[in-house]
Amino acid sequence: MAGMIGFTDNYQDRSNRDGFQFEFFCERCGNGYTSSFKRSVTGFGGKLLRMGGDLVGGEWGQKMSSIGYDSALFSDGVRGPAWDKAMREAVEEISPNFHQCHRCGQWVCGPVCWNGERGVCADCAPKLDQEIAGMQAEAQRHQLRESIARVDWTNNVQHQHEVTARCPSCSNETGGGKYCQHCGTPLAAAQEAARFCGQCGTKLNPSAMFCTGCGTTT
Repeated sequence: MAGMIGFTDNYQDRSNRDGFQFEFFCERCGNGYTSSFKRSVTGFGGKLLRMGGDLVGGEWGQKMSSIGYDSALFSDGVRGPAWDKAMREAVEEISPNFHQCHRCGQWVCGPVCWNGERGVCADCAPKLDQEIAGMQAEAQRHQLRESIARVDWTNNVQHQHEVTARCPSCSNETGGGKYCQHCGTPLAAAQEAARFCGQCGTKLNPSAMFCTGCGTTT
């Protein structure tokens, strides 16, 4: 039908009092195009009415309002023949930049999201050259990770920390000798008495090389 306007589910109305303008978006990537700004004759007429009313103290504006030319008729929210005409022109201007995928129904932009070789959008039939490039890049990243993991990068990294010996009696640093430097506790005897298997907890003899409870090397 002549009065119907297609291609209208992916747009935003940017019209104002001065004229009409519309933004149309790709339903896949979100990018899009803005139509040319079309100045509104009625919006300009509304401005003249307000200017005329101000210039003559409102009398001229009141007279024009009384015969049906109230500037409220030109408010933004009212859709009428002027809006329809501007919308139809915007659709005619912008629609060549879009394609509708007959498989999924999306309106998509031609340069990025349309697969012209397959006649559908890039979601339904990805562009093979782009897919191959993406796979190659992912394979390179994977191979680089494996290659880097095979190299020992810890040669110059100090990751071992000296353990500070503490006296079991006073908890101060022992000083590294046979007796605590702070309280004189015999450290060798304390160490021997405190030997237990780290695996099962069995008490160990001072000279034991294996745990008698589980066989773990001490």
